[in-house]
Amino acid sequence: MTPKYRVLTCLVMLAAVSGFAGCGKKKVASLPDTPPPIAAPAPTAQLTATPTTITAGDQVVLSWRTTDATNISIDGVGDVPSSGVKTVTPTTSTSYHLVARGDGGSADATTRVTVNAVQVAVAVPQDSSASTMSADEMFRANVQDIFFDYDAYDVRADAASALSKAAAYLASNSGVKVLIGGYCDERGSNEYNLTLGQSRANSVKQALVQAGIAESRLRVVSYGKEKPFCAESTEECWQQNRRAGFTIDR
Repeated sequence: MTPKYRVLTCLVMLAAVSGFAGCGKKKVASLPDTPPPIAAPAPTAQLTATPTTITAGDQVVLSWRTTDATNISIDGVGDVPSSGVKTVTPTTSTSYHLVARGDGGSADATTRVTVNAVQVAVAVPQDSSASTMSADEMFRANVQDIFFDYDAYDVRADAASALSKAAAYLASNSGVKVLIGGYCDERGSNEYNLTLGQSRANSVKQALVQAGIAESRLRVVSYGKEKPFCAESTEECWQQNRRAGFTIDR
């Protein structure tokens, strides 16, 4: 073998060895771990009734609030929005049950309303002037408070029956004059709530005037947030304080 041929052979073998060395397995970069999916938050539910004890025929205000729910219903009422207020007139003692369902599960809340039977008046002789109910009791039984939404003074649709009953009583008792007081919950300044209470009282006054009651028999006053019916900082309490209240104006 000539020296030239030996050099050529060595170069070929060196190239082959280099080629094999370059064919080693390449390292594959590891993929980052996939984070676990975030669990949907569990729904919450609150339900209150105001008042919780009534006489048959009286109205009750249901107030509710839910979070993280897509389907909300109240037994006896049906599907409802995530929060709201509704007036009901139960004829018997009733437990209202709210169920809120969402991607994170379900939650429920229950409130009970006790309904007392109407006391039947005992018949008295026609020549007797005694009444089974005082004038104030008759007034309170027929002229009931009107409730309002937060930061609002428009008369709600669910107040129509109460206003109709009040107007019918006042029309039959033409000598009765009425003081309408406007009330607010604790939120907001004194000045703002005095104005809001005045607007609420005026809205109810105008509704009675439209129902045929003489404006001269109706007087309004605003108490703002100075005379609350309830002192707790809860939605149930605030709903009681957002009202127009009635008293005989003597």
